[in-house]
Amino acid sequence: MTNGGFKSVLLRIESADLEKGISILKRAIVVIIDGVGIGELPDAAKYGDNGSNTLGNLAKAVGGLQLPNLEKLGLGKIEPILGLDGNLEAEGNYGKMAEVSPGKDSTTGHWELAGVLLSHPFPTYPKGFPDEIIREFTRLTGLEVLGNKAASGTEIIKELGEEHVRTGKPIVYTSADSVFQIAAHEEVIPREKLYELCRTARKMLQGKHAVARVIARPFVGHSAEDFTRTKYRKDFSLPPPAPTLHQILQREGIPTVGIGKINDLYALAGIQKSVYTKTNSEGMQAILKELDETKTGFIMANLVDFDMLWGHRNNPDGFYQGLRAFDNWLPEFREKLSQEDLVIITADHGNDPTTPSTDHSREYVPVLAFGPSFKKNRNLGTRKSFADMQATLAEFFGVEGTGKGTSFLDLIV
Repeated sequence: MTNGGFKSVLLRIESADLEKGISILKRAIVVIIDGVGIGELPDAAKYGDNGSNTLGNLAKAVGGLQLPNLEKLGLGKIEPILGLDGNLEAEGNYGKMAEVSPGKDSTTGHWELAGVLLSHPFPTYPKGFPDEIIREFTRLTGLEVLGNKAASGTEIIKELGEEHVRTGKPIVYTSADSVFQIAAHEEVIPREKLYELCRTARKMLQGKHAVARVIARPFVGHSAEDFTRTKYRKDFSLPPPAPTLHQILQREGIPTVGIGKINDLYALAGIQKSVYTKTNSEGMQAILKELDETKTGFIMANLVDFDMLWGHRNNPDGFYQGLRAFDNWLPEFREKLSQEDLVIITADHGNDPTTPSTDHSREYVPVLAFGPSFKKNRNLGTRKSFADMQATLAEFFGVEGTGKGTSFLDLIV
């Protein structure tokens, strides 16, 4: 083929792609900083979350936030945050998003970000699970259980861990969220066996008892004083009730990658490639590696430590150090971006480490949107739904999307 003929073919391919509204060179990266909210939603009182403001209260607790790279992107321009400049010319675009779906758990938040809204909240069990659930779990697994109450995961293994080791009975507990959690010592119930127990519970918990997640909580140690949960937690979520953005993109032939617990939260739906990571550090390294390996498509990562290690344990100092580590990582991340990349940093709910509660908080989430070819210093305002992210990415990729949310792409291109 002559050089001119080759160019003609390329032009025809490019024209066909444009007609479909799909660019094979486009890539979007979404980083979920799990639990990093930015102020209570109007209905926070219904959830017992009056006064919750993860970033705002954290800043006051540590004497001001020093996060120069997030500051440059416009984090301090969303809401006043002690230590962050709200008057600079931001290198990114900034705003916050409200959650429409009822609830404040990770599954609800991630589903709404991907364009699936719930009309009813997932069931919760503040007084423990009904006898019918526990009896059926025992019948299916042949194991009696300990616990069956709402509790802190770290406290319940201190309370019941030694009895579990002695009897072999798994510890079943819940929280303010819609979760069925099973804790077991790795030398008593090996991880794979624990995961199998969770799969059994996931199949069992349907209909009116369809909790959002069944969670495996392995731990190690020799006594109540040193029992420690390991990084091998695994979530077993309900499948989304309607197509997500991931599924739509996959159907259109656009690669999708999930890093961290993304695959678990979407129950495999629409995730072409899964990269399991257990810590923020692993997740950030996986993102950098994926930028080298996946040159086009949709990459979504969840950095879980903010929520799991520091929010749920009311540890503002740890939370702040985690944010500083993320902030220090951002320049290396930005250096790897391609010219057409779109990046969105956001969250799935709040988890204020300064309030008496150790549970998630019903909050707005920040949104920072940026990329080498996008406008800068645009105020995205207060978005009415997390699903605005889905609508924005659907327009970016030139697909129809789920029909939920309002795109803000026109504000930044």
